Amino acid sequence: MRLLMVIAILIFAMPMTGFGWAEGTNILLDPNLMCKKTRRLRGKLAEICRHDSALLKEIIINGINLGFRECEFQFRNRRWNCTVLRKSMRKILMRDSRETGFVNAVTAAGVTYAVTKACTMGTLVECSCDKAHMRRNGGQFQMVTAETAGAALDRQQQASMLRQQLPQSPNRESNNSSNASITELGPLAGRRNNGRNGRRPGGRKGRRKFWDNIKFPEGEWEWGGCSDNVNFGLRHSRVFLDAKQRQRRSDLGTLVKLHNNNAGRLAIRDAMRLECKCHGLSGSCTVKTCWLKMPPFREVAARLRDRYDSARKVTLRNDGDSFMPENPHARPPNKYQLVYADESPDFCTPNPKTGALGTQDRECNITSTGSDSCDRLCCNRGHRHRTVEEQTNCKCVFKWCCEVTCEKCLEHREVNTCL
Repeated sequence: MRLLMVIAILIFAMPMTGFGWAEGTNILLDPNLMCKKTRRLRGKLAEICRHDSALLKEIIINGINLGFRECEFQFRNRRWNCTVLRKSMRKILMRDSRETGFVNAVTAAGVTYAVTKACTMGTLVECSCDKAHMRRNGGQFQMVTAETAGAALDRQQQASMLRQQLPQSPNRESNNSSNASITELGPLAGRRNNGRNGRRPGGRKGRRKFWDNIKFPEGEWEWGGCSDNVNFGLRHSRVFLDAKQRQRRSDLGTLVKLHNNNAGRLAIRDAMRLECKCHGLSGSCTVKTCWLKMPPFREVAARLRDRYDSARKVTLRNDGDSFMPENPHARPPNKYQLVYADESPDFCTPNPKTGALGTQDRECNITSTGSDSCDRLCCNRGHRHRTVEEQTNCKCVFKWCCEVTCEKCLEHREVNTCL
């Protein structure tokens, strides 16, 4: 009887586990599946699926596709080149490896980036660029200094941490989020010395701030323009990608995925930079207007690729609600680092079980010493050298108006491919 009960448990448990893995994989590869069965959805995610079609389009078409394109670019010269050919990516995402961690992080960053950019461009009715500093100053641009701007951002981070510690209903969260801009400016009396004595907001020493790398102009300047509304992008990326995962936080795979998703979003927020424009007669800089802007997404993806190289392996704690480094002597990973739980497969040879396609016939660089070198990319199997002919456009001429005509020329190129 006991044996029959064990068999029954295994039969019912296996499909559920497989569904959980497949669900997370399918959402990344085909985000439309997220909204297929809206009756099962609750909260903000259900609202997005049912009503915010423009927002969903930004998330699906631009955000996740942007993440995958950058993944392919960043790993184009490595053994694993982030390909989706022959269902390779689907098998890769079935494991909590470094590769899965990077894919989750870069797609979460892509969604954040696409939604934030759409707010700035005015293509979404749900949001606009960040003008909270104007709301706090009666609709007028506000003159600030580096000190007052930093103090305002200090207060914003303090408020953000307090909201994370307090339980909130969805309605309350949405109401507060509109008042929690990264450019929020308010009364500064008694608060200009925050973080001066070696302590940062929240009571912890050395807490990293997302504006640490921002260089504020000297003197007084105008905080105006149209800052990127990164808070809106962060919030909706979290709702779309994390909503279902948060319903089952007790397994290691879910904890790792949520951590890497958040690391990808923070890579966008922490790379914000200050852009300024001068105003005045004859090119003088009588008034300088500055605003916060996201960097090119390629820069963010390159930073995440570096974190992929230094990712930490983790294991589940006894409490079942958190993870710790597998190496007991290693420092716990911070929220900016990528983590993984499974070792990466060998990408040198094809393996249909793991999704590895091998590196046979991949083009390598015989003069390189990096990851694209023939020795490393070909896994010391050797390479084949040949000369190929390619047609290229040449002798192009501009004709008025407005046409460019080119001839076809044959060029010879030296190619090395892995055996």
